[in-house]
Amino acid sequence: MVICGAGFGGLSAISRLTRAGMRVTLVDGHLYSTFQPLLYQVATAGLNPGDVAYPAGGFARRYGAIFRRGELAAVDPASRRIKLSSGHDMGYDYLILATGVTTAFYGVKGAAEHTFGLYTRTDAIVLRDHLMAGFERLSEDQGDLNVTVVGGGATGVELAGTLAELRRTVLDSTFPDVDPARVRVRLVEMAPHLLGPFHPKLQEYAKAQLLDRGVDVRLDTRIGEVTADQVRLAHGEDLPSDITVWAAGVAAGPGVAGWGLPQGKNGRIVVGPDLRVQGQDRIFAVGDIAVNPEDPTPQLAQPALQMGRHAATQIVRLEGKQATEPFTYHDKGIMATIGRRSAVVQLPQRLRIRGTLAWLAWLALHLVTLLGHRNRMSAMLNLSWRYLTWGHGGGVIVGDDPPPFLVDGPLPVGSDRGHGTVPSRA
Repeated sequence: MVICGAGFGGLSAISRLTRAGMRVTLVDGHLYSTFQPLLYQVATAGLNPGDVAYPAGGFARRYGAIFRRGELAAVDPASRRIKLSSGHDMGYDYLILATGVTTAFYGVKGAAEHTFGLYTRTDAIVLRDHLMAGFERLSEDQGDLNVTVVGGGATGVELAGTLAELRRTVLDSTFPDVDPARVRVRLVEMAPHLLGPFHPKLQEYAKAQLLDRGVDVRLDTRIGEVTADQVRLAHGEDLPSDITVWAAGVAAGPGVAGWGLPQGKNGRIVVGPDLRVQGQDRIFAVGDIAVNPEDPTPQLAQPALQMGRHAATQIVRLEGKQATEPFTYHDKGIMATIGRRSAVVQLPQRLRIRGTLAWLAWLALHLVTLLGHRNRMSAMLNLSWRYLTWGHGGGVIVGDDPPPFLVDGPLPVGSDRGHGTVPSRA
């Protein structure tokens, strides 16, 4: 058994397979698994990068599996072998693809070159360093700092809300000479509402909370082009933007096309009802990388966890000469936070919660589901410090200064084109 990807879907499949006596190898390009729902807290200096990372090898070993570092480069179903980008190959009896996805720019000119993503741990660290550098620049130079968040889903709303709160609470103590009004946070969404999967009342609540925090919310707005210092809207208006964060959607990475497997919307792998890849008997795909055109699932953590367990169960059934069963997603609810003491929770049976209670529920769930006791304790300490010291500066975790110049990429705020290196965003 080979599982490619140490995200929610890949990790959730391991224990069920090893308990059935199968030899499992977990393959991932990183040595760690990233808890993506809290990446925005890393980007806004509330959590350390290590708080959202857990050793993939340690997790695999806990359940009797083997970990091997590598990026999937090719799949050969005929010989049941995969090839890694390092040149190494390995055989499999069954293969689970759980590699996740990457940022989708939808053909917007300049978006890939001049925006920051927030899908990986590296993305969060790079964004954090540029945000802190932007704040520092305000204490030295004239002018404003304009931050544009593109995408009104959970990630965009959470990031925009937290940035607005940083402006109001942290700048006073960390950069007391900076007028918070010089930091402008804007959220741009092409749909007529925020948080698409949520009930309209919760959508309106989220919008109102962002507006109360001073976020410039632009709905029903399309972006035509992004440059190093502005966002050009489709109707021709130019908005100043020193830092532009793209949280508007995801797509399969460019390497997926080389696997030779059927691809659907945004390049995702097409699967059947039982999560086997279309036309394949021994290859499954789970999580964000998989799409069943007849019954698509939300691109969230809970569907990925359930898909991973289901794929593992179907492999056990196939080995026992039993027929596979179709995947059914059991909706356990969705949630998003706007900021301190403000969140929205939507549960089955039309149960909806907002405000402080929803925020506490969001906080508790995310702390409990973090991998590793150390990570849970560290995250609880850092978030407690951030929110308990509210109004007294909170806490910001700073990192390194960003490179002075990114070739064909976002410029650090206030810098001139000079010399520098290009950091990896892998």
